[in-house]
Amino acid sequence: MMAIEANDALGGGSLPRICVVGPLPPPSGGMANQCEQLVRLLRADGLAVELVRTNAPYRPAWVGHLPFLRAGFRLLPYLRQLWQAAGRAGLMHILANSGWAWHLLVAPAMLVARLRHTPVIINYRGGNADSFFSTGPRYVLNMLARASLRVTPSAFLQRVFAQHALSAEVIPNIIDLSRFAPAAPRSFGQSPHLVVTRNLEPIYDIPTALRALAQIRSSFPGARLTVAGSGPELSRLQALVAELGLQDGVHFSGRIANADIPGLYASADCLLNPSTVDNMPISILEAFASGVPVVSTRAGGIPDLVEQGVSGLLVPIGEHEAMARAALRVLQDRALASALRQAGLVQARRYAWPQVKRQWLDAYRRVAAVGRNS
Repeated sequence: MMAIEANDALGGGSLPRICVVGPLPPPSGGMANQCEQLVRLLRADGLAVELVRTNAPYRPAWVGHLPFLRAGFRLLPYLRQLWQAAGRAGLMHILANSGWAWHLLVAPAMLVARLRHTPVIINYRGGNADSFFSTGPRYVLNMLARASLRVTPSAFLQRVFAQHALSAEVIPNIIDLSRFAPAAPRSFGQSPHLVVTRNLEPIYDIPTALRALAQIRSSFPGARLTVAGSGPELSRLQALVAELGLQDGVHFSGRIANADIPGLYASADCLLNPSTVDNMPISILEAFASGVPVVSTRAGGIPDLVEQGVSGLLVPIGEHEAMARAALRVLQDRALASALRQAGLVQARRYAWPQVKRQWLDAYRRVAAVGRNS
């Protein structure tokens, strides 16, 4: 196959055409946002990038309302696009997750790449990786082992891969610093604004944040919480808000458009992240870049991202009292809040595109070279 060459922005030679396989917003989410940013920023730097979207809109739109049938309507165009794109590309970069998304989207892409003799980078991002690898079909690990390169966004997932006898490199998530800027610390009096920017799903444990708010309001009666996300837990969470007497203090905003997210952080005095399963949450990176102090659980790869007492405060999973105490420390100690803000801003720069781009271009060169020589 003749690779289509594109000059890279760092002057280190040329790179083949890259086929990126992954989702785009809407709906917004960590992997979709990362895929959108990666494709946009690579193209802005002059690379030839073709995207095969894993969540393309249904055509016709009414098919999306028909269970089972809609899977076929999406799968056939997806396979056709994969086949054509793999034939044009010098390498395939697949954003991967656990569960059914692997079987329905990632496995077909890897199979097509193998048939087309296109080298593959698996960019694995699922916080449930250990459970999936341990209980899933054996073919999952076999397919991963055949990838030209395995990349994870965190040392946490790298360790999970090692436990299953697979090597992986760490290339972190991207934060586009052009979108976020730290606001001057606000004088919030008795009414601090806390935010949770996670979807309303059980693994993100929004009840812990709500219970923490109830305790925070003992010290700050006007404290309020914005929960920016959507999901199946909304009615249960609304019932808990009523039970806790927080109706005047909690706002479920639903999904907030990417363009409006910086404004939410600019109004925030503290980010709460109560998740029970996590890898390298973009919400924490966005808070860092916005100068918002972070209080989070120690779930998954978060301790690799947040240094306890330096760039954020970490608490045990599911312990709302500990989360409330940590948030009160941030809200009551201006010196601590300022130190966390400054450390977060420094941390965010490690994940800015110029740094992450170098790592991706190096990975692309190495995989492309293997593909040419195989």
